Amino acid sequence: MASSHLPPSHLTHVPLPSNSGGKPFDNEGRPVPIHIVTNASQLPVEFLHPSPESQLVIGFDCEGVDLCRHGMLCIMQLAFPDAIYLVDAIEGGEVLIKACKPALESSYVTKVIHDCKRDSEALYFQFGIKLHNVMDTQIAYSLIEEQEGRTRSPDDYISFVGLLADPSYCGISYQEKEEVRVLLRQDPNFWTYRPLSELMVRAAADDVRFLLYIYHMMMKKLNQRSLWYLAVRGALYCRCFCINDNNYADWPSIQPIPDNLIMEGNAPEEEILSILDVPQGKMGRIIGRKGSSILSIKESCNAEILLGGAKGPPDKVFIIGPVKQVRKAEAMLRGRMMD
Repeated sequence: MASSHLPPSHLTHVPLPSNSGGKPFDNEGRPVPIHIVTNASQLPVEFLHPSPESQLVIGFDCEGVDLCRHGMLCIMQLAFPDAIYLVDAIEGGEVLIKACKPALESSYVTKVIHDCKRDSEALYFQFGIKLHNVMDTQIAYSLIEEQEGRTRSPDDYISFVGLLADPSYCGISYQEKEEVRVLLRQDPNFWTYRPLSELMVRAAADDVRFLLYIYHMMMKKLNQRSLWYLAVRGALYCRCFCINDNNYADWPSIQPIPDNLIMEGNAPEEEILSILDVPQGKMGRIIGRKGSSILSIKESCNAEILLGGAKGPPDKVFIIGPVKQVRKAEAMLRGRMMD
């Protein structure tokens, strides 16, 4: 891989699974460099110019101030097996982030990320990047739980800290994450300061360095049906908050149901994203007292129902799931608006 022209001042480990199994630290190997990137020339050529001959799987995350359409993306983290790159959006500016656009939109680069929705929104509205081909570990975790016969309640999404703690994946404590969360509450501009402190570098790297290990562990568990759901839901989650006027016509197409699943008579239902407009003053009726109304609807429909919340947009409800379940949710939501 190409790397920074300057010798890295930071090192870490990117754990990869071994043939013998075990925890991610059993075979750490040599430490890998953490490169702070301010110019596109410091990034691997095969990342900047994706091709079918050199397909990549990378850990991916973004840090910023109030990360969404209106916030500020400050750092984009890329984890490769042999290096981590902290792409500095503040020092490198729009030119640097847009140099990453081909890779972030490419089918030849799999971006492993935990909960892609707000990262995708920030990239789309701030840089015109349509994040594509993600492997969302939050979605994958839920699919594996379903495969193994366990069900979750609405809004019961595993956090990244929870995922790392799960012995089926990493089985490690990530207490440093809470340390950074406390600092962010005290100072929301934490990620804007330069030069990057040791804590900032370590925290940014820690958010991606385990993702390749988790990816390999999850891919062993997912069956063909779940893999299709993973691809489709990842694509729909990337679009979720990225509202546009052409019904996503300029976004990559959604992966069709594989022929082998149709032939086996095991075809999953088509899944869609629906965005429901909520008239002014009606959102309270949808949410209900202490969230009782929206929870009731979620429990009645086999679909994901997401609200823009404090980060917005405040007048929309986003519904992801099988077509019939999405239509059912729409009808129930409209009914609450009319109550």
